[in-house]
Amino acid sequence: MGRGIAQKGWALVYGGSNIGLMGELAREAHKGGAKVTGIIPKLLHGKVPALVVPHELIITDDMRYRKTEMELRAHAFVALPGGFGTLEELLEILTLKQLGHHAKPVVIVNLRSFYNPLLRVFEEMFEKKFAKPKNRELYHVSPDVKGAFEYLEGKI
Repeated sequence: MGRGIAQKGWALVYGGSNIGLMGELAREAHKGGAKVTGIIPKLLHGKVPALVVPHELIITDDMRYRKTEMELRAHAFVALPGGFGTLEELLEILTLKQLGHHAKPVVIVNLRSFYNPLLRVFEEMFEKKFAKPKNRELYHVSPDVKGAFEYLEGKI
């Protein structure tokens, strides 16, 4: 995904860490020449390694401000497989889109069916009328990175 972002001439806005899948994504985007902006809260800065050479590293007062900065700077949101933080950020950005706070594309990259359990929960919410079926339009599910790029090309 990082190489693809660079090849398309897009920029990457992400959480600022050098570890895990997002760290690898940022390294590859940076290596390919994409502008990389890391946004990390003071709480984590210095506790987790930051990207070695981001084009821009923004240190925020807290996690809430970090997410606000990421939302303002991003043209789209892509959820790769991840942990609790990824899930929390995905659900928040979907909720903000549902409330009309933004209209940016949201893509769930369902590599190796990672998000199938979450997508089943979404379907249960629709079935039991806790969410409106039209809310399926808030997000796009792609089985792979290639599909995510194909979707985003027509949206951003």
